[in-house]
Amino acid sequence: MLLTASDLAALKGALIVSAQAYPGEPMRDPRTMAQVAASAVIGGAKAVRVQGLADISATRSAVQVPVIGLFKDGHEGVFITPTLHHALAVAAAGAHVVALDGTRRPRPDGLTLAETIAGIRAGSGATVMADCGSLEDAIAAAAAGADLIGTTLAGYTGERPKIQGPDLELLEDIVAADLGVPVIAEGRIHTPAQARAALDAGAHAVVVGTAITHPATLTGWFLDALES
Repeated sequence: MLLTASDLAALKGALIVSAQAYPGEPMRDPRTMAQVAASAVIGGAKAVRVQGLADISATRSAVQVPVIGLFKDGHEGVFITPTLHHALAVAAAGAHVVALDGTRRPRPDGLTLAETIAGIRAGSGATVMADCGSLEDAIAAAAAGADLIGTTLAGYTGERPKIQGPDLELLEDIVAADLGVPVIAEGRIHTPAQARAALDAGAHAVVVGTAITHPATLTGWFLDALES
């Protein structure tokens, strides 16, 4: 399910919507997440990002745009599609793109990122998006063979501070490094203005999740404003 170079080029300037719900939430259901993803596509999303094998499968049946899939295992350290086993399961569930932890941290199965990506290529042929937390991560991930670099983990690995909005400085640094692969802005993009700023900073495409697909958080934002 490898996306071609023209497929990746078609995502330039695109909005990618992440449809995920946390365990225990009412929306934590594959059919619901697929419906949310499909609604985002009606609104203009050119690709979607979903978590969990059942969600990936359901979403593939619900949309006609590229599906970025991931498998979260745990909540700390390397937990976004942490092993080759997880990655191959994500691809088998129907993801066009396998999103995984693209940091330089040790992986639970002992494989390097390069070995993991090679295993994905051999086992499924899926496109790989490396979720990175620093410029050094991005450089290493590109060298390991990642097809897409995301700023997803900026502020979550201890290498950079977690700021209130997207880490545009990191985005600009990765773009300036000219790694030869598209750079996807993701992480704490909560307003249309921030999404626009990410594109202006050089992002190939922008991923927005919480601000579009997470009602509990959105409700909290409004409530905080009313109570302040």
